[in-house]
Amino acid sequence: MTLEEFSAGEQKTERMDKVGDALEEVLSKALSQRTITVGVYEAAKLLNVDPDNVVLCLLAADEDDDRDVALQIHFTLIQAFCCENDINILRVSNPGRLAELLLLETEANPAAASEGAAQPPDLHCVLVTNPHSSQWKDPALSQLICFCRESRYMDQWVPVINLPER
Repeated sequence: MTLEEFSAGEQKTERMDKVGDALEEVLSKALSQRTITVGVYEAAKLLNVDPDNVVLCLLAADEDDDRDVALQIHFTLIQAFCCENDINILRVSNPGRLAELLLLETEANPAAASEGAAQPPDLHCVLVTNPHSSQWKDPALSQLICFCRESRYMDQWVPVINLPER
């Protein structure tokens, strides 16, 4: 490995950490503002009804989920719909950390908790919608959108990020 390759690898890792931190911030704000939709079925319903207000789609799967054919078909359809409607997509490689973020925030904010708390929510697909207020000029969301745009320029239509462990 050359010094240039090592330096480029370090820069990429540092950038991915920043994108992961930005994603955590966006999710936290979206939960507090109730602009988040969780679950493949719920996401599909929202995308069908109001795709113009969706600003970010997260698809989360681990190695076990990669063998789930039905889930992969859902992902393919959601990705195609998002690409067609100019919705930014990110693939999260550690759904356990995503679950931690979403469930801890939900437990801390009982208003965001769902009525059916007996069954854990499906966290494979998460949508962040744009509230109708001008408060959504969020630098963290802008950073994620720029990251998605840059990834598309490099022909990586669904970039994979890793949420930082805490």
